[in-house]
Amino acid sequence: MDPRGGFRDECGVFGVAGSDDAANLSYLGLYALQHRGQESAGIATLDAGVLHVEREMGYVADVFDEARLSRLPGRIAIGHVRYSTAGASLLINAQPIVFATGRGPLALAHNGNLVNAREIRSQLEKDGALFTTTSDSEVILHLVARSRAATLPEAIADALTEVRGAYSLVILSRDGIFAARDANGIRPLSLGRMPGGSPVVASETCAFDLIGATYERDIEPGEIARLTEAGVESRRFAFPHATPCVFEHIYFARPDSMVFGKSVAGTREALGARLAREHPVPADVVVPVPDSGMYAALGYARESGIPFALGLTRNHYVGRTFIEPKQSIRHFGVKIKLNPVKDVVAGKRVILVDDSIVRGTTSRKIVRMLRDAGARELHLRISSPPTRHSCHYGIDTPTRQELIAATHDVEAIRKFVEADSLGYLSPEGMLEAFGRPQQAACTACFTGIYPVEVEAAEREKENAVDASRAS
Repeated sequence: MDPRGGFRDECGVFGVAGSDDAANLSYLGLYALQHRGQESAGIATLDAGVLHVEREMGYVADVFDEARLSRLPGRIAIGHVRYSTAGASLLINAQPIVFATGRGPLALAHNGNLVNAREIRSQLEKDGALFTTTSDSEVILHLVARSRAATLPEAIADALTEVRGAYSLVILSRDGIFAARDANGIRPLSLGRMPGGSPVVASETCAFDLIGATYERDIEPGEIARLTEAGVESRRFAFPHATPCVFEHIYFARPDSMVFGKSVAGTREALGARLAREHPVPADVVVPVPDSGMYAALGYARESGIPFALGLTRNHYVGRTFIEPKQSIRHFGVKIKLNPVKDVVAGKRVILVDDSIVRGTTSRKIVRMLRDAGARELHLRISSPPTRHSCHYGIDTPTRQELIAATHDVEAIRKFVEADSLGYLSPEGMLEAFGRPQQAACTACFTGIYPVEVEAAEREKENAVDASRAS
């Protein structure tokens, strides 16, 4: 939902061990993962035991050029694209985070969010630790550095048993790259191999496609894998209890990726097909809200037999504009990104398919825009259940008070967005399309059932909204 206001992408990580082109491959891998974070980008390499790092605010293509990449020698590298979910949007929080330790230099790149980072940080500071960032990720490096374990792999395992939450991370060291996922496997992390045999890891397999690597498997929940030029070694640090984030398939991941071992595009089509069975309506055309609604709309159209058409065009080259003409141009904030194709919708009964409704204001503007373009009826269909709860596992979501479904029922939301009808996919339908039962997926943003307990302060915010809704 980021292009239209609402849920924002998280972060993306990448790593490659044993290639003369390590920095350039990392650049390309991050380029493919750009959708997961647009605030900052960074790459760290190791050469002759010396750590080199380049990071900056901005897009991958803006941060890195030939000159900057030439300052990153070495055959082993990790990279990161960031959208801040914990820690301010500042250069000091750009990753990889670099540490000098008694075990040698370390660099860390992290996708996720630690729900107990504040309490750990507070204790570490009392013990004399000095933090250089406001990011929760730095906590992990402090724990690694302070571990009394005999080896670095054991120290990393020690550190990860102390933190709670969601983390898919890569740590660059003189011993290779350590790639790990939390025991719940909430965020994705895939393992692949270059044609020459070099192992690679990435948040999504679309990064492998760009660099010519082959996807082999996912890093398992509770696993630490060590990547070196010699290959991959693996160990368990926690008993796995897989609850992968269903929203990765609904919205966040690229449709051309394999995430959690499944095709994202295939899941989205299945979501749309199930939506058509649950909420049929007579209509002339099925129109997606681009881009994330595209495959769900295809699934809806195929299942219903109603023609699919691109009735909205998205401007992919939108940056920030320093002017907004307020009331002088209707729906300006949305129209700068989306514009209706009048010939497709004029005089038609339109089924509009989107992945979610967050605050509801953008959906209302899109509905109004299509009516202005001549649509006779507007039937809004959402390929997920109502989003009623905030995410605490690495996705930047609005506060629960801002989520319209937290305080409004479906009919009230329909009236607010001014649609002729509104249908959400059922939780059962979503999980069937995702291919997992309730207890084997993170559906917290829909159900409020958090697989990893969040801090009491965050729970109080959730309970306050529940109380206000009941009153």
